[in-house]
Amino acid sequence: MLTGSLPSCIGSLTSLTALYVSDNEMNGTIPSSLGSLHLLIALYLNSNNLSGTIPSSLGSLHLLIALYLNSNNLSGSIPTTFGALGHLAQLGMGSNVLTGTIPTQLCTLTMLTTFGLYSNHLTGSIPPCLGSLSKLFALELYFNRLSGTIPSTLGLLTQLSELNVEGTLDLTGSLPSSLSLLNNLYVLAVAANKLSGTLPSLYGSLTKLQQLFLGRNALTGTIPSTLGSLTQLTSLNLNHNCFTGTIPSVLGSLRQLTNA
Repeated sequence: MLTGSLPSCIGSLTSLTALYVSDNEMNGTIPSSLGSLHLLIALYLNSNNLSGTIPSSLGSLHLLIALYLNSNNLSGSIPTTFGALGHLAQLGMGSNVLTGTIPTQLCTLTMLTTFGLYSNHLTGSIPPCLGSLSKLFALELYFNRLSGTIPSTLGLLTQLSELNVEGTLDLTGSLPSSLSLLNNLYVLAVAANKLSGTLPSLYGSLTKLQQLFLGRNALTGTIPSTLGSLTQLTSLNLNHNCFTGTIPSVLGSLRQLTNA
């Protein structure tokens, strides 16, 4: 197991194409000299004790495909220079103490398949332009302090299997009916926010859905009987809302439910 800090001289290894130092006990800051590794395609620094800010120089790694910085103690804002990482497919920065907003520059990363910013202190709104990331497989923004509405443009992410904005506490407005177009969705988690309005009956078309978490909001109206079409559903959480009416009897046919 490696300990200590990353030496700044590592930036002199200009032939390096991959750097894996995850799951160690590395501390200190991320050297800005890493931005000199212009042949780098993979940078894994996750699961360490790294602190300080994320160097904007990492935006110079134009060949980078995978960037994992999650599970550290990184602070400060997400560098807007990351918008230049045009080949980036995997971005993990969850479980840090990052602040500020989600930069709209990240919307230019059209090769992204995973986008993990969960468990930080991010504020501001979810950029509607994230709907342009057509290859996105997972969008994980949960446990932040995001506000505003859930953009209807997220309904354009037809490859998405996980949409998780749970526990961001301050999202308001209604559930976009456009999310019913996400035919590959397995997980939809929007619990612990301030969402209002009704639960769209169109969500019954999400036939691959396995987990639906809507609890601890202010949703109103009745529970749509169309949820009975979700034959793959194993977890359904509707608690602490303002639903009225009766529980649709058709939900009793979903015998695979283990958490309702």
